[in-house]
Amino acid sequence: MRAPLSSLLIARFAPRPVAAAAAIAALAVVGAAQAQVQPPAPAASEAKADAQAKDADQTLERVEVTGTRASLQRSLNLKRSASGVQDSISATELGRFPDDNVADSLSHVTGVSISRTAGGEGQKVSVRGLGPEYTLTTFNNRILATDGEGRDFAFDVLPSDIISGADVVKSAQASVMEGAIGGLVNLRSASPFDQPGQHGVLRVEGDRNLMSKLNGGKVSATYSNTFGKELGVLFGLVYADRKVRTDTAGNDGGWTRNPISDPAANWTGNAWGGNIDPNGNGVLDPDEEGLIGPGQFRVGTIQEQKKRTALSGKVEWRPSDRLKVTVDGIKTRLDSPQVGYQQSFYTLFAPGRWSNMQIQNGVVTGFTMDNADPEQRLNPELLNLTTHRVVDSAVYGVNAEWKATETLKFSGDLYQSTSKRHSGGQDTYTVLRMNQPNVTTVQLTGSQVPNITTTFADGRDLIAGLASGQFGASDFNTHYLGLSGDNIDDKIRGLTLNGAWTVDRFNVDQIQFGVQATRRDKNRDLVDNAINGGENYYSGANAINVGQLGGNVLDQHLSPPNFMNGVSGNFPRSFLGFDVPNYLAALQAYNGKPRPGGGTYDFSQAAPVWNPLQSYRVREKTTSFFVEADLSGDRWNADIGVRLVKTKTSAKAWDAKIESLTENGPFNYTAVYAAPTQIGQDASYTFGLPSANFVWHFTDQLQLRLGAAKTMARPSVEQLAPTSTTASVAWGDFTQVFGGNADLKPYSAKQYDASLEWYYARNSALTFAVFQKDIKNQITTSWQTGVDIGVPGHLFNVMKPINGDKAKVRGMEIGFQHLWDNGFGVRAQYTRNRSDSWVGGEKRPLEGIAPATSSLGLLYEKGPWSLSATADHTDDFVSAINVIGPGFNERAKAITWVTAQASYEFNKWLKVSIEGRNLTDAKQEYTLGNGTITLPQGYNRWGRAFTIGASIKF
Repeated sequence: MRAPLSSLLIARFAPRPVAAAAAIAALAVVGAAQAQVQPPAPAASEAKADAQAKDADQTLERVEVTGTRASLQRSLNLKRSASGVQDSISATELGRFPDDNVADSLSHVTGVSISRTAGGEGQKVSVRGLGPEYTLTTFNNRILATDGEGRDFAFDVLPSDIISGADVVKSAQASVMEGAIGGLVNLRSASPFDQPGQHGVLRVEGDRNLMSKLNGGKVSATYSNTFGKELGVLFGLVYADRKVRTDTAGNDGGWTRNPISDPAANWTGNAWGGNIDPNGNGVLDPDEEGLIGPGQFRVGTIQEQKKRTALSGKVEWRPSDRLKVTVDGIKTRLDSPQVGYQQSFYTLFAPGRWSNMQIQNGVVTGFTMDNADPEQRLNPELLNLTTHRVVDSAVYGVNAEWKATETLKFSGDLYQSTSKRHSGGQDTYTVLRMNQPNVTTVQLTGSQVPNITTTFADGRDLIAGLASGQFGASDFNTHYLGLSGDNIDDKIRGLTLNGAWTVDRFNVDQIQFGVQATRRDKNRDLVDNAINGGENYYSGANAINVGQLGGNVLDQHLSPPNFMNGVSGNFPRSFLGFDVPNYLAALQAYNGKPRPGGGTYDFSQAAPVWNPLQSYRVREKTTSFFVEADLSGDRWNADIGVRLVKTKTSAKAWDAKIESLTENGPFNYTAVYAAPTQIGQDASYTFGLPSANFVWHFTDQLQLRLGAAKTMARPSVEQLAPTSTTASVAWGDFTQVFGGNADLKPYSAKQYDASLEWYYARNSALTFAVFQKDIKNQITTSWQTGVDIGVPGHLFNVMKPINGDKAKVRGMEIGFQHLWDNGFGVRAQYTRNRSDSWVGGEKRPLEGIAPATSSLGLLYEKGPWSLSATADHTDDFVSAINVIGPGFNERAKAITWVTAQASYEFNKWLKVSIEGRNLTDAKQEYTLGNGTITLPQGYNRWGRAFTIGASIKF
């Protein structure tokens, strides 16, 4: 025994892959060797426990409890027996999670809200009002790599069919992984021993969206088997192909606001086209200070095809009751390209560009654009915006649990988690500009899209002409050709070695201890044609008439069904669409023809290249140690412990100064950059994180939880890299944006929890919890105007992430669940929080925090029938602060998402189901305002969708 144990201890403090593998192998080898030795006869109490366990195993083999009620029962039992404040969700049966998306299921949980991506699918998770950056997501207690720049996990990459459960851990324990202030979301995969014997299910689904009239489908299969009590296997396969559409509108170019001379207002303006000057005297008069007008607005539709493939597997070996070895993993691919077809109107003010201005409450609500200068008039634009999102993710590892003696247990876990998305140069922001003289009037109405009337010199009307096919390729010139995208590789390797020593004296049940080490390498390479000026290669004087390109560039006439229904206003509801690959091929075929700017056209001058600005390499190494004492007494149990965390960060980025700026026309510049220089930063920090939890059992049904802890959350990965960019100068916005630096301090918080839980009936409960989080060093954004960054003749705005002074979040949660014996049931939750932050002594809202979330679910399940309906509500919240000056915050409006499900089980082999999503046709809308002024800021609509499915069990 001595040699293997010493090897284990060495490996524990040398977190390298070889040492880790040797340590876990030592657990397996020693445990297997002990399995060959006949153990001594068990004591009477042990024999009784073994007999009870045997009976339980036999019961599991005879009875399989499935369905929504069984899922709620398991979830409530997990909550009741948890050491801290926790809510859980369990699968309704093998390979079947309650919702098609894990994030949607989590939105039913007390204190959880979600954000949605294209098609209305849940994507990011927030806990207790704190945003996704405050939440840590793991799979079987292994950190999940992400395909974005930060740490927040996008749940749409993960099909729900490979998940058997999810725990939302809200309080802290020394034995639980650090890194979350809002909460820890741990996803669980099923064990083949959950249902001994052979089981399998094949599920086929088809779906249809009523708004877009688009269809999709999914096939999934899960198989599990156990071979005696020693070996179990489980495998899963998922393939889904779903088409979705999102109707969208927004003030994409931002709102222009004049400066204010009073220094106390702290706003020097963002009117880079020139201060809005209604009387045309060239002077900023007192009544013109702070005047607001639209910079750009657009309306359109985004079409996306989501293809998901997932493989999952688990093998468990249990040679004895002292040893369990598990090898498991998942591998997923999300192939989800988006194509956005939009009509864009670049209305940014410049002297002489607007006339007949109408002003109400400090906002220019109407104006006319009829300047004879082609660069000053409005030129309606056709925008093709594509996103190439192909994400390959995987997490796999080996886990061993070994009972060395009757009082000493060890466990070890070694894993690797990866995520890769390579879209460099494949995302497009491509603009074709109409080229005929016209007169345009714009009128803000309070709707998400203004009234827009454009009449061309030849008498054609923009709206009617687009609807009837009066416009073609010759009506457009080439303009902006933005080719971009980033290549992101995220790799996490982790090792955990834990032990538990049973004490059973002086009210101490056991002492837990352990060490954990992780190394994260996240690389981002930006590939675009902004750094080389290629985005403007075919614009201005060098524009080409699209009709001369040929190649069938404008190949689509789009009149989407039900487009922007419910949005009032007079604006185009039909579009011309162009295929980007055809467009690029046509531009390449134009090579060699004379270019007005000199020389001949050469597409390679516009092609994307590696952009060192915003590219980075970040390596983060973390080592943590913990010790925790689990205690209990008459009617109480508790734990107290401390976790010591040391993190080392190494970041590398590049900088390139602007050497010169060339003005191609109003709002159109080309920057020439110096050769890039490498920047490196190293940082480290150490945190001690004490925690204590206490549970008092007043009765068998009523218990009180109390918890206190210090927690921490690391800065988002991209904020650790010292990147900066001035790419916005291309369209006349002189802003330098800093991505971050390695010296940003982690968030830390002192948090307090109290929860009163009344399990008044079988499978029923009423719970009430309060919480408070005192946060230090929350990361926010600073904004400075009029800064000289070394570009002659131009002053810049500067944005950078900074550590704020402090923030405070406090709130309460109410949860209720009742299941009647007649098959009916209800569950409900309500969370209310209040949050504030202070930066430079100034009090401001904490972005991304919904002040209230709630959920109400009704169900009926009896015999072959299962019916349920759920409404999840998220209150409106501040999504961005000080957008156009202090107090002008962007707000996301409240949204309620309603789903319903019904299934009928014909026999033990066949079940059919129907599910409806977003049954109230909810939309997500954004506004911008200061309490007096309210401006439309964004709009997304996804429509109702229905899924019909059938499953066959064996």
